[in-house]
Amino acid sequence: MDTKKVWFVTGASKGLGLTLVKRLLAEGHSVAATSRNIVELQKAISEENDSFLPLEVDLISENSVEAAVSKSIEKFGKLDVVMNNAGYGQLGTLEEISDLESRQNFDTNVFGSLNIIRKTMPYLREQKSGFIINIASIGGLTGEFAGWGIYCATKFAVVGFTEALAAEVKEFGVNATVVYPGYFRTDFLTGCSLRTPKTEIEEYTVARQLQTAHEKDINGNQPGDPEKAAVALMELVALENPPMHLVLGSDAFGIAGNKLNALQSEISEFKTLSTSTDY
Repeated sequence: MDTKKVWFVTGASKGLGLTLVKRLLAEGHSVAATSRNIVELQKAISEENDSFLPLEVDLISENSVEAAVSKSIEKFGKLDVVMNNAGYGQLGTLEEISDLESRQNFDTNVFGSLNIIRKTMPYLREQKSGFIINIASIGGLTGEFAGWGIYCATKFAVVGFTEALAAEVKEFGVNATVVYPGYFRTDFLTGCSLRTPKTEIEEYTVARQLQTAHEKDINGNQPGDPEKAAVALMELVALENPPMHLVLGSDAFGIAGNKLNALQSEISEFKTLSTSTDY
């Protein structure tokens, strides 16, 4: 059986996406990779490789996404794995972030991924096979990060629609998994992947301190190795019965456990109030 697959990866010019694409190509897989800037993508993947298809895509544009998917099918004949990885972090408290800034973050992190799903599913459905991986964040499991509320909200949305997607596409032999990465040593915490609100309110000291900690203390000291994350994602795809949810990184595993324990405790504590509403 041929174990080499065709991957379609968004947000491939940097970070975890870039690391994964390089690893996939090195192991003989075929990759259609998207970026907002094809020159940046081609520069990042410098090797000449007939198994690599770089694509400049505006994920917010359905026409752009549809064209990219069509080119991928034309070149490779199929899609085995679709990974929604593109995204950025909008920093700022909920009071500070404007309506436009909020919507722009949702456009990229949520609606861009939905466009990819909408345009790739017809092929996966026809194939009766495929795997969709949606990259969320540990911030999609817990939103208790001051100054990261909108970003976390986008990732909570990714979790929600992945659960629905998994239920919808199972009958077609298609798997769907949402991945919650913790802190990995990529360039995500640098300025290129983070945006700050145009209007900041100085009274929000806790949010500013957490933002500074991410930029100065956490950045460069993240525990996660992106190379090992790439391997883990490839192992995920190879599983016979893959999970719907996968936390990635020892830090994410710990945060997830604490969140679930706290949630269970809180639900149990208020059981009487919760169950007081039946006829």
